[in-house]
Amino acid sequence: MLIDIEGKRIWQQACGDTDRNYSSICLKWDVILNGPGYAGAYPRCQGILKADGWKSRKMTDIERFAKKMQIGDLVVLRLGTKTIVGVGVIVDDYDWQECFADIDGWDLQHVRRVKWLWNGQKNPKYFDTYALKQGDTTQLMTSKVVKDWLSQLEIPDDAYSREIKILPEVGSTINQNQIAEYLFEHGISSNSIEILTREFDELRRIARWYIGKEAPSEFETVAYLVVPILRALGWTPQKMSIEWHNVDIALFDQLPRNDDNLSVVVEAKKKDNSCLTAKSQAQGYANGKKNCKRLIVTDGLRYGVYVKKDDEYELKAYFNLTDLREKYPVYECLGVKEALTIMTPEWKE
Repeated sequence: MLIDIEGKRIWQQACGDTDRNYSSICLKWDVILNGPGYAGAYPRCQGILKADGWKSRKMTDIERFAKKMQIGDLVVLRLGTKTIVGVGVIVDDYDWQECFADIDGWDLQHVRRVKWLWNGQKNPKYFDTYALKQGDTTQLMTSKVVKDWLSQLEIPDDAYSREIKILPEVGSTINQNQIAEYLFEHGISSNSIEILTREFDELRRIARWYIGKEAPSEFETVAYLVVPILRALGWTPQKMSIEWHNVDIALFDQLPRNDDNLSVVVEAKKKDNSCLTAKSQAQGYANGKKNCKRLIVTDGLRYGVYVKKDDEYELKAYFNLTDLREKYPVYECLGVKEALTIMTPEWKE
């Protein structure tokens, strides 16, 4: 059946930018998201954001998301100014949910539930550049060409009747003693755990210091944050190579350093850049290296750890140095304990 847009208010909702794309999270969990969300729910957050120096435009954007959007309004999920990846209808009131506190580094706890009627993740709809507005995350959609397309969009009958997804849980916080116990139970030596614990304290201190500061260069990220954690996990300089054949950090299970012995590809980004979208770049380096079963993507604070399954690398675990969690249900993956275990030289499938 055709979607009915007659008399409907239509919103365009951003789901990332040229660096970060979280459309899959929106479509998977039947949500649209806005941030920053660290200051709590609307309207209480407004005073905190103002005191923290956020511009009135962003506060108006959050107000629009929380108050102006209404149940029954239509939403197009946009990426940039020419791509639509989803079309849905708002089905619930505004909410604030901690489970979206770390979406590839963005705190997006402001939530509206959306029943997605059309999912274009695998086959997005492209328009001419600027068919959709730049700027605020949440805006009224006024483009005639997009409205014309919407009016002819075929919607499966069962799209309206399906149940929306239950939101993911919030992963429990975890302390370093719990991490140490887990690593010991999984065969990591007491000496290695002691070194890692000591290094972890320092790295977390550095990571917290970087928050709110000018983002360090990619080289600084590697030198001060990534290499120290890999060394603490047991990787020796002989089996680590920085800028090896365009790979930020290559880890080898044995010498010599060559394609056959490549075990892990580490792709590092500047702090606050998306690290999870670096997976495709890391996988490109790993393709054809038969013994390379792991990818690590990081901005120095956040780490995504991928493990090869068949011909694809799947996100197995994720962690944030400044907020250690047991698991990340929003990504349907494990947390810091398993991530560190997989990152060790001793790890085997």
